[in-house]
Amino acid sequence: MDCLCCWSVSKPLYLLLFFYFFSCTAKAAFNLSTISFDEGYSPLFGDGNLVRSPDGRSARLLLDRFTGAGFISSRMYKYGFFSANIKLPGYYTAGLCVAFYTSNGDVFKKTHDELDIEFLGNTKGEPWRFQTNLYGNGSTSHGREERYRLWFDPSKEFHRYSILWTAKNIIFYIDDVPIREVIRNEEMGSEYPSKPMSLYATIWDASNWATSGGKYKVNYKYAPFVSEFKDLALEGCPSDPIEEFPSFDCYESDIARLENADYATITRRQRSAMRRFRQRYMYYSYCYDALRYPVPLPECVIIPSEKERFRDTGRLKFGGSHQGGKRRSRRRGRGRGRVKASNLEYDPDM
Repeated sequence: MDCLCCWSVSKPLYLLLFFYFFSCTAKAAFNLSTISFDEGYSPLFGDGNLVRSPDGRSARLLLDRFTGAGFISSRMYKYGFFSANIKLPGYYTAGLCVAFYTSNGDVFKKTHDELDIEFLGNTKGEPWRFQTNLYGNGSTSHGREERYRLWFDPSKEFHRYSILWTAKNIIFYIDDVPIREVIRNEEMGSEYPSKPMSLYATIWDASNWATSGGKYKVNYKYAPFVSEFKDLALEGCPSDPIEEFPSFDCYESDIARLENADYATITRRQRSAMRRFRQRYMYYSYCYDALRYPVPLPECVIIPSEKERFRDTGRLKFGGSHQGGKRRSRRRGRGRGRVKASNLEYDPDM
């Protein structure tokens, strides 16, 4: 049966076909070359809570009552594809944040760029949620958050999470399903990430904001909390952030390879999967938050069928409990002095 089947069916069959569609789309694998930990990464913090496998092809990050843990790419990249198979902690995970992101905040402290995938824990029996975000040139006053749920339990098995970043666009992936695309335009100006960045992976205590606006905290009775990373992929143009441009050879070869890779083009089937994912699992978007941004930010593509599902707060009209509350100031390094993020005055999960 083809994944692109007819959707004008009864609701139970629709749901069955919906999940089948995603499973079909996610089966195809990108053509990736994976690397060992030592080939591309270094410990960031919490060394004792970073556990590498004997073959060096995977790593575990642990959070206990003393510290979290993280690793960082050994080099910085001017555009790239950053990817890993990740499995999250299970059971009670309230207050946890597992982050897979790129940033240059250690080098450009007031004008940093960033691309985020942040997984937010929950109470027992409640699902993980996650958000994507981006900043360019220190534009933390213009947060570009979207929040979602998943169609699977990320603590039960590994799934591949990826960020593609080119001079033309940014795509966030789950497995082979694109879930968000940001296309660069001139009006974005310097708010489009454009300086070399490192890749980070961290687990840390975000009790003050991660779950229901800080209502539910990390409970260390269930520690250690373990997140697992394997099949690591780093593809792009290694770059010295002090240089204005990467070397000519690097730019021509690596950037051309990035822009011609299979993950750089969203097929018709993938675009259908992205549309269905966003219709069913996205529950907050800054593009539809008219109270925060009376005029949508320039990269926003307003889709009428999406917009009608959201209130002026950017939250869903139906489903979930999304009432106003105050959100935190985030700190760089996920527990290690992270720079202040957006001025979002409420938590979409409250």
